Amino acid sequence: MVDLDLLAYLESFVSEERKARFREVLSKRTNFITVVTEDVFQVHNTSAVIRSCDVFGIQTAHLIEERFGQRLDKNIAMGAQQWVDVHSYKKASDCIKHLRSKGYTLVATTPDSGAIPLEDFAFKRPVALCFGTEKEGLSDEVMDQADIKLRIPMVGFTQSLNISVSAAIILQKLTQALRSSDHPWELTEEEKLMRQFDWTVRSIKHVEEILARYQKDAKI
Repeated sequence: MVDLDLLAYLESFVSEERKARFREVLSKRTNFITVVTEDVFQVHNTSAVIRSCDVFGIQTAHLIEERFGQRLDKNIAMGAQQWVDVHSYKKASDCIKHLRSKGYTLVATTPDSGAIPLEDFAFKRPVALCFGTEKEGLSDEVMDQADIKLRIPMVGFTQSLNISVSAAIILQKLTQALRSSDHPWELTEEEKLMRQFDWTVRSIKHVEEILARYQKDAKI
């Protein structure tokens, strides 16, 4: 639960324009769609995916970092990691278990011709869009666990796309469809308050001193 008194206190250090921007962005945020990257090698690709999550209103992303370690560069992400909740996992199985517990349908993105074309894809439940490493794609473990396989139709000589480009194309298409649907895609009021609190804290310089002052005054 968010301490509303503390939130109001912290918001006194933030401009009205900033607070209005937070509310505007939060009104378009969703957890109905989430994104998973698995063992992406190029740092700029993971960071660009997180930036696309922010751009298209995806609040949560999941990074499986079993083979290559941390793959998020704050400079390439251009600050998007401040606004998107990013969870990291050492094993794909841990990520899959978490997503299953949250009720997500696992959607594996792949160029395979047998996968569902993007324009034919419709979803009724929350979906986790999984993107794999640049050369090999998703692991057998994730592919075997996937409920649905999804592809972007391609008509040129080249039959592959950069992972960050694929993510941007799919997210633009699906978030647009989602917001036009009657699915309960918006964040709950509690989720909005939690993000509002977090973003407010991140926006204040020397916030530790301000928090310490608030706690001291609260004890008097």
